Amino acid sequence: MKAIALARTLAALLTGILCLTGCVSSGPAPIGGGGNGAQPAATGPGGASYVPAQPYDVTPLLHPKAKYFGATFDGVPKDLSPVARYASQVGRTPTMLEYYLGWGDELQTDQTEAVWENGQLPYIAWEPHKATLAQIADGSQDAYIVSTARTLRALNVPVAMSLAHEMNGAWYPWGTKDATAAQFVKAWRHVHDVFQDEGVSTVIWVWSPNIINPVPQVALKPYYPGDGYVDWIGVVGYYARTGAQDFQTLFGPTFRQIRTFTQRPFLLAETGSQPNPRKSAQITELLKTVAGRSDVVGFIWFDLNKETDWRVDSSPETLAAFRAAARNHRYDLDFTALK
Repeated sequence: MKAIALARTLAALLTGILCLTGCVSSGPAPIGGGGNGAQPAATGPGGASYVPAQPYDVTPLLHPKAKYFGATFDGVPKDLSPVARYASQVGRTPTMLEYYLGWGDELQTDQTEAVWENGQLPYIAWEPHKATLAQIADGSQDAYIVSTARTLRALNVPVAMSLAHEMNGAWYPWGTKDATAAQFVKAWRHVHDVFQDEGVSTVIWVWSPNIINPVPQVALKPYYPGDGYVDWIGVVGYYARTGAQDFQTLFGPTFRQIRTFTQRPFLLAETGSQPNPRKSAQITELLKTVAGRSDVVGFIWFDLNKETDWRVDSSPETLAAFRAAARNHRYDLDFTALK
């Protein structure tokens, strides 16, 4: 009987250890899950004691009192001069900068660190062009995933990251034409779990669907990995010459559908307006709406002339509208107060 009791005790201890290193929470995303947490003093060369560097705590960044004022430009993050030019144009320095990482490409630590030191939260859109979701899920890409996770852990700066954005559309190889919702969820959870097992606690996980307007037949809930794997909902939506012409029509249907299965905060992960007579009004409304909604943490403006001129200065009138809207004090986000 003593032997059986001992075996049960050991089994319970083993289960507890396994849960600490890999169980999925049904509540908030396990920020810092798998990380080292608070550490005691260690002994260095010559017997001197020291306290190991603590992982950056991203918790204050998840629900800041002010809003993220984000953008993306050609040439970033290798060249950060567009950030300064944009700040001069619009009268406010961005606090979030989006850029893209191709699957298989090495994350450049110096560039990511430079973004953070420049005053922007790095937002990395990780695009799996060179691997299928099934391959990511089955573990065959783990060497690359582990390498990226360890790079971020060593870098120790906060990073927002989306994986396979706009998965509910058919225009990317990881979208509805070539992959299933189940494959997407399995791949997302696998990447998240590898990062957690590697002790990465500095990533804000952003699940980033396209607005449902062009693909109303694709339900979003089957693509959702669960609150234990997601921190923000990064909705992608643009104003075109045709279709939705105001904030509620553009984003409202998607917001309402997402609210049937999660209460995670929204981020407008990519947005912009095609040159049209309403662009100035759309800019004014979007910035005012984001500033006024408690469930939206910010936006990222796609300031590129790509396919069409999404830039805020596509006309003097649109630039003037953006400058005026950007003065809203709700965008006065101070990272130094959050560190």
